[in-house]
Amino acid sequence: MGMPLELNTMIVTKGNEMRVRENLFTLVKEGFRLYPVEIPIEVRRTMEGDLIGIAKIKKVEWENNETTLHYQLIALNSTN
Repeated sequence: MGMPLELNTMIVTKGNEMRVRENLFTLVKEGFRLYPVEIPIEVRRTMEGDLIGIAKIKKVEWENNETTLHYQLIALNSTN
């Protein structure tokens, strides 16, 4: 039996990100998702929304049909 998996090339927050400290954030997404790690990718509030900034994902965790991203914002295009 296969595992449903989604490949993502940008971080879409929908306003659900949690600031851990300064420019480090955590985001929990439903389902199992695969993201590039340690490569700069876009951060947007919605898929078609304006670019918020650029981040590097530091860690991806899969558990209980959820994906938890730990990422560092490395460039900010607008204020939160």
